[in-house]
Amino acid sequence: MFGTLVIGIGIAGSVRIRDLLNPLPSSPVENLKLLGFVSRRSLGDVYQVKQISLQEALDNPEVHAAIISTDNQNHNESVRKFLEAGKHVLVEYPLALSAKIAHELWELAELKGKILHVEHIELLTEEYKQLKKEVSGKELVKGTLHFTGGPLDERYSGFPSFSGIARLTWLVDLFGDLTVTSATREQEQEKNYFRMTVHFQTANKRPLTWIEERAPGMKRDKKINFCFKSGCLECLPEAPCSPVGLFMQDLIIFAKKLLGQIPKEELTAEKRRILLCLSLAEEIQMHCERPSKFYS
Repeated sequence: MFGTLVIGIGIAGSVRIRDLLNPLPSSPVENLKLLGFVSRRSLGDVYQVKQISLQEALDNPEVHAAIISTDNQNHNESVRKFLEAGKHVLVEYPLALSAKIAHELWELAELKGKILHVEHIELLTEEYKQLKKEVSGKELVKGTLHFTGGPLDERYSGFPSFSGIARLTWLVDLFGDLTVTSATREQEQEKNYFRMTVHFQTANKRPLTWIEERAPGMKRDKKINFCFKSGCLECLPEAPCSPVGLFMQDLIIFAKKLLGQIPKEELTAEKRRILLCLSLAEEIQMHCERPSKFYS
């Protein structure tokens, strides 16, 4: 059994607690024993699970794993503390708001001999699994992924290329290594509106565009237009809901890693994809923040 704590009790953290208390029968999650939770707020008990201090969590030898469900800006500090204390870590994406820090955290995990698992539930949705099947084996000509949603506070969520890394992960997982050719961000701060537009090339020199757009009242939605030599996909495929929740699916993967049930080559490929996406996110931010050039 792996003594486990949840760090941060927002929506995702509460779901983590619920899933740990009700593991899928006969799944590896039954090997995770919930010992408590940590929160900056004083909450007492949640689902009859006790709140403990951060220092207690770090010092307790019965705690083997921590699930980090805090604001994006806090991921680096939280992950680092628990790895340094010799704990396995599951952290929600993004791992960090800097590619350099992400590499440091992975090196620390390897130095300590601990599992560092980054949640990417966007790859676990039935919708995405069906999309990947439809894309598989087809030769891309050009493509666009356009996401819309409500505003985020960048002080906590990070630059849009990091807070939106789920969409970037889709593109890398579907089409392989990408190169950023240009990236811009339009903003209307008084309206709390922005639109980030990123242009990529695939390894085969095919163009891909990622648009991330947010404003108050904007519907959360994803639109695709992927054109292949065999035809175009202009909407996401319909897919039935999975009987197993996304966070439970993610916990199963984490528990399998703790039990040594995932092949090394699969772990290596996942690590490479995560670090590649974070490097691309950082490059996109640099493009968007580059000062404009004015010519007289």
